[in-house]
Amino acid sequence: MKTTIPKLTAIGASAMVIMLLSIAFPGTAQQNPALKDEEKPTIILVHGAFADGSSWNKVIPILQKKGYQAIAVQNPLTSLNDDVAAVERAISEVKGKVVLVGHSWGGAVITQAGNNDKVKSLVYVAAYAPSEGQSIDSISREAYGERKVPNVPGFNDPVITDGYIRLKEEAIIKYFAQDLPLQEAKNIAAGQGRFHVSTLTAKITVPAWKDKPSFFVVADHDQIISPQVEAEMAKKIHATTYHIPASHVVMLSKPAEVAEVIVNAAGVK
Repeated sequence: MKTTIPKLTAIGASAMVIMLLSIAFPGTAQQNPALKDEEKPTIILVHGAFADGSSWNKVIPILQKKGYQAIAVQNPLTSLNDDVAAVERAISEVKGKVVLVGHSWGGAVITQAGNNDKVKSLVYVAAYAPSEGQSIDSISREAYGERKVPNVPGFNDPVITDGYIRLKEEAIIKYFAQDLPLQEAKNIAAGQGRFHVSTLTAKITVPAWKDKPSFFVVADHDQIISPQVEAEMAKKIHATTYHIPASHVVMLSKPAEVAEVIVNAAGVK
């Protein structure tokens, strides 16, 4: 009697290969298993200057579809201490572990707030990563003044009213969000938060990146923070570094890529 061996489909063949590998080499098929839902940390997203929590509106749905809880903090932008306190309130609401993600000025905020024991990793997105005793002003002075790193034009002509800074609409369109559709950039300009001048010189006391795994997105077309300065900060803090060809608002122009970095940070042991 002739025995007919059924032809494997592509999916069936793949399953057979995985099964055989698992038998021959135990553990090979699942070297990097996905986190179970109960193991997933909460993602706390910290916006920068001239922004609000809506900065993360394109990243949040991607994280949620992957089973992560996400909190977008609304920073008052009145001082480093006030912004850190806002992040600490969000951390206090979470039962398990946390990944802190900071954009731009938000990088300084998570550097200070990330010392909380719940924080398992840090993600810097086109952000500042100050050392102890540094401020974003001292980082800029050292880079653009002392070392003569080519400056970027986005922050050259801000508007200051009663000690609060904002960017002109034309600066948002040309330098802050130049890879977004025009109307989206105009919406950012209209809704931007005002940033108090005291934040520029506020110094970090204990930088969390010294003790926490760090990840860094360098926005290669950034015109607010020099991409070279971002890359240097990433190297300084020994961060796992990703280069994305995008503007300063890389989380809005390349949300899938940024979300992938965050998920990688969430999976670090």
